Amino acid sequence: MKIDPKILVIKLRYIGDVLLTTPILRILRNNFPQARITALVNEGTETVLQQNPCLDDIAVLPRGSWVKQIQFFNLIRSRCFDCVIDLSDGDRSAILTAISGAEMKIGLNNEGRVRGQVYSWSVQGQYGTMHMVDYHAQALTPLGIKPRICDPEWNVSDDESQVVQQILSDHGLANKKWIMLHPAARYWFKAWPADRFAAIGTLFAKEGYQIVLVGSEDEQNVAQEVICAAKETIINLVGKTSIRELGALMKACTLFIGNDAGPMHMAAAVGCPVVGLFGPTDPTVWGPRGKKVQTIYKGLDCRECFHPGCQRGEMSCMNLIGVEEVLKAAKTLMYG
Repeated sequence: MKIDPKILVIKLRYIGDVLLTTPILRILRNNFPQARITALVNEGTETVLQQNPCLDDIAVLPRGSWVKQIQFFNLIRSRCFDCVIDLSDGDRSAILTAISGAEMKIGLNNEGRVRGQVYSWSVQGQYGTMHMVDYHAQALTPLGIKPRICDPEWNVSDDESQVVQQILSDHGLANKKWIMLHPAARYWFKAWPADRFAAIGTLFAKEGYQIVLVGSEDEQNVAQEVICAAKETIINLVGKTSIRELGALMKACTLFIGNDAGPMHMAAAVGCPVVGLFGPTDPTVWGPRGKKVQTIYKGLDCRECFHPGCQRGEMSCMNLIGVEEVLKAAKTLMYG
């Protein structure tokens, strides 16, 4: 491949998934410093990649009519990419890869499906046996790259830092020790019970830490459950920050405790100590990557009753996680 290629990296998933692709962007930038690198992501996840120094451009797949979709397909083809790296392992991203017209088309195709035929190199990686960052890195093999894996990146701008200082001041958090809880999850069966988030928050509040809840506006119901069950005052910032502001806010946080979801990966990426709570997903594959992370996982095989319903009832994987073991993991991170 030429020294200044146009490279398109596709990841059509959720916020956490997109963040886990940032190590690949770093590897590409280090190996092709003169390349023009573009990331293609779903609408609503592009903010994860803003301020990323490894990218020249972010393309956002629009929602809506087929007319919009076709217009976007034409736009991608007009960009004349030399190389497309599809990390999505899905049909829609495979179609975009084919439409791009790139000479070099690399795609992950774990299940060996027919879509692999659109790629110049179809990589059947060892999905489920390694972390997703390492799984993604297998797609770089056709480029002759032996990657040195790094952690996900989240870069905070000066403007975002200033906004965060105002948030801290407005809520009396400046110069205070405080802990961030994210009690929600994309699926209910990935969430630790709200009363246990309340219990862990109460324990830390008694030790002098202010507890802060975060999340998106549609997670307010879970936040209110935690607040009602807690025995100490909790600051509710759920729905009150943008994704970018939340990432910047995490840099000022003493500790993050949360379920397997996008905010957990965000906190780890900015260097905040993280305790990640896992049930049906394996942290070996999906865990936070960073210097100060702990995960709690009971290792139950959920395949027989995975989404849309859990059949284990009170013996469910998340209910098996106790408050005391979360407290122990948190203090190990905080105090060593």
